[in-house]
Amino acid sequence: MRVVAAMSGGVDSAVAAARAAEAGHDVTGIHLALSRNPASYRSGARGCCTIEDSNDARRAADVIGIPFYVWDLSDRFHDDVVEDFMDEYAAGRTPNPCLRCNEKIKFAAVLDRALGLGFDAVATGHYAQLRTGDDGLVEMHRAVDHGKDQSYVLGVLDQHQLRHSLFPLGDTTKPVIREEAARRGLLVADKPDSHDICFVANGDNAGWLAEKLGDRAPNHGGDIVDSASGDVIGEHSGTYGFTIGQRKGLRIGRPAPDGQPRFVLDIEPVSGTVTVGPHEELAVDRVTGIRPRWCGTVPTRLFGDGVTVQLRAHGGEHRAVVTVDGDQVGIELLDPAYGIAPGQAAVVYDRTRVVGSATISATGRVGGPR
Repeated sequence: MRVVAAMSGGVDSAVAAARAAEAGHDVTGIHLALSRNPASYRSGARGCCTIEDSNDARRAADVIGIPFYVWDLSDRFHDDVVEDFMDEYAAGRTPNPCLRCNEKIKFAAVLDRALGLGFDAVATGHYAQLRTGDDGLVEMHRAVDHGKDQSYVLGVLDQHQLRHSLFPLGDTTKPVIREEAARRGLLVADKPDSHDICFVANGDNAGWLAEKLGDRAPNHGGDIVDSASGDVIGEHSGTYGFTIGQRKGLRIGRPAPDGQPRFVLDIEPVSGTVTVGPHEELAVDRVTGIRPRWCGTVPTRLFGDGVTVQLRAHGGEHRAVVTVDGDQVGIELLDPAYGIAPGQAAVVYDRTRVVGSATISATGRVGGPR
């Protein structure tokens, strides 16, 4: 096959490209230029949108012996990922920009361009596995390295995209990948993994949003209210700086009535009110999802052993009963989850297989509506 290998400049995508070439595919490496001005995004080894990363990707392609190009998708990335990130936080929700990038950029814009140029598939360094099911559909499963598994952020891929995707690393653990990179002479073998959000300098979401939102911010301050007493116990400089379940950075001016730590329970962008309360009030057992994306056949109801839902990129799995009604997904959690925020993704699994995902629109508290 003719394969485009998306090379971020890190060790994973470099080894994925090398493995695709070694498997006999006709591979061309590409690096995505996602920033209109690279200096305005992150710099250094913790990101994936830097000039250094582009140079690292080019050197890796040279070692592998494949052609290499830079594709400028900065406008598309800004419109579909960065603007979405700002809009979601302004509305009091918590988005996952990596998931949105996979949906809109890496497996939509890149795949569309690749197919238009006569390529057959896109290979990436994501940790996930692809298999062909008994029904002939391509299934996506968790990686063998559960600590590195990235199937959560790939849960937005549909059958068309899966049929044109390659994930060469899904059957290997990360330490083995680094060892392989060193054997292949790839200089990125010891390069640190990227962290946080690639376009947010210094990892300071609230500071970045304060600078970028400007007049688009729904408010520039408001009260922090305690759920138990109803008292105002602090002030803030913008609801966009908070997410459900947050504990740090609350700037509470006086102790809570019961002396217990406080967590963000609710965010009201219109009134500017942030409600905080004890950890137990974060518990939810019902989740509503919208805008579902299914990897294969659309389900109607999923339950029983092995049916789980993952609600955070690095969170655990929750046993669940999932009911699908058109564009709405109802999720009953058999064990309560904590700190689940609208805007995050709920990814549905049948054992290791990814069924699909939905964007969380609402949650329900144990014992009553939220």
